[in-house]
Amino acid sequence: MSQETEYTPPRVWTWKSESGGKFASINRPIAGPTHEKALPVGEHPFQLYSLATPNGVKAGIMFEELLALGHQGAEYDAWLINIGEGDQFGSGFVEANPNSKIPALMDRSSDQPIRVFESGSILLYLAEKFGELLPKEHVARTEALNWLFWQMGSAPFLGGGFGHFYSYAPVKLEYAIDRYAMETKRQLDVLNRHLADHRYLAGDEYSIADIATWAWYGQLVLGRLYDAAEFLQVQEYTHVVRWAEEIDARPAVLRGRMVNRTFGEPELQLHERHDASDFETRTEDKREA
Repeated sequence: MSQETEYTPPRVWTWKSESGGKFASINRPIAGPTHEKALPVGEHPFQLYSLATPNGVKAGIMFEELLALGHQGAEYDAWLINIGEGDQFGSGFVEANPNSKIPALMDRSSDQPIRVFESGSILLYLAEKFGELLPKEHVARTEALNWLFWQMGSAPFLGGGFGHFYSYAPVKLEYAIDRYAMETKRQLDVLNRHLADHRYLAGDEYSIADIATWAWYGQLVLGRLYDAAEFLQVQEYTHVVRWAEEIDARPAVLRGRMVNRTFGEPELQLHERHDASDFETRTEDKREA
C-alpha cells in the first residue's frame, strides 16, 4: 500500500455519513427506527418480513420444506422488506427485530405473538416447533448445530468481508480483498474436506445446517454471489459443488429462493408470498445458469 493511500486513524472516530459504497445511504452507527411504519399482517400463523438475500432465503426455504413435508400449520405470509430503501428502520420492523436486519418472523399461532430474529434462530425455532429438519439422535443433532453455528460465525467473513470489498466498496483495496479471499477459500476448504465423507453436513440427514450453509456457500459455488466464482476458483471444491447441486435441485429450495425476490430473472421472482398458489405463475423447473 502506498503512502498516498495509507490511513492513520484519528484519536476519536467520527461518522462521515457520505462514506461511499453501495450501502452508504443506509449504514449508520446507531440503532432504532428512523420513521413510523407498522408491519402488515396477513391471515396465516406466521408472518415473515424479509428479502431474498442469502440470509433471507434461509427462512423461505425452511417454510417451503416444512410445507412439502405436509405441515399445513407452517403456512405463512411473506412481506417484502426493501433494505435498500431503509424499510428495516421502520418502527414496526424494529419492534420485530431491534437489530434492523432481515429476516424477521412473527409467530401468531398462539394467543401471545412471538418475535424471532436472526436467521439461525428462525431455523432452529421452526425445526423445534415442527420436529423436522433437525436430527433427534443426540450426536447427529449436535453435529447439525455445530455446522449451523459455524455458518452463523463464518459467513460474515464471506459477506461483510469478501463480498463487501470485492463487490461493493467504493475503492478496490488489494489488502482487504486478499485477506477475505484467503479466508473465504479456507472456509470452502473446511466444507470440502467435511463433505468428502458426508452427504450432508450432519451426516446422511438433510437439516437446517444445510439450509443455512447452502444459502451462502452453496450459492457461492453455483456462481450466484458477487460474480466471484472464477476469481475464487470455486470448481476446485468438488464436494461442496456436489452438495450444492443436490440441494439446489430440491423443489422447496427453488420455491424458497423465489420468496421476497426482486432481482434476477422475472420467472424466479416472487415479491410477496401469501399462498401456495402464488408460485403457479412462475416457471417452477427453471434454473439459473
